Amino acid sequence: MDPASVPAASGVREPSGRRPGVELLLVLGVSLGQSAVYSVVSLADSLTRARLNQQTQTLNPTQDDRAVFDLIYQLLGIASPLVPVLLALYLMGPGVLRRIGMDLRRPGFDIPFGVLLAACIGIPGLALYFGAVALNLNLQVDTSGIGPQWYAIPVLVLSAARAAVQEEVIVVAFLLDRLESKGWRFWSVLLTSALLRGSYHLYQGFGGFVGNAIMGAVFVLVYRRWGRLGPLVACHFILDLVSFVGYDLLRQIAPQLLP
Repeated sequence: MDPASVPAASGVREPSGRRPGVELLLVLGVSLGQSAVYSVVSLADSLTRARLNQQTQTLNPTQDDRAVFDLIYQLLGIASPLVPVLLALYLMGPGVLRRIGMDLRRPGFDIPFGVLLAACIGIPGLALYFGAVALNLNLQVDTSGIGPQWYAIPVLVLSAARAAVQEEVIVVAFLLDRLESKGWRFWSVLLTSALLRGSYHLYQGFGGFVGNAIMGAVFVLVYRRWGRLGPLVACHFILDLVSFVGYDLLRQIAPQLLP
């Protein structure tokens, strides 16, 4: 089936008295679009310092040397990016969770499909990462900089959930809704979503860009075909959970296995 022939999964409509393009730019400007700009600058900074594979990019870093304040900062850092998500959902109008497939009505479909997607994306993605590092196209990525604090794993789980919800709502559901409201052709929307997802991962290097852009294209195709964001959120959560928590546990149990 040609994805371009399937009705828009988000129930696209032109909001009365609103400007979809402006709304999209504003939401991106306070969320992942802003992250993309910082990511480009971060990559330029890294390229002018040393070989990429001799540098390390730390995710979920410690925010304060005192545990109580570090925990507070971590939780604030998780909650704040969800505000633009709520704004995007609000702008898409009443009944949006059901229209975009985040209403929890089909967990028997969303979760198994998400697990399958995670396996299909995660294993090649890991190979791409190590290959890119070996070719000096990517930085080393430390997915947990919190350290051996009691709250490390709960925070990493919440961080994975936040990233999954934030990215899939904004870069898939909201972006498709607004660009198709503007009359964009499906393949243009797919390319835009994929490039945007790749761009705000450029801080990791070129491998991070390519891997996430490919994942972004797959996610748009899946969303357009089945009309549900649930499997994408489940897949993204699983990928980040394994990356964040798995890395942290491996560092504690067998640090000699890590670079």
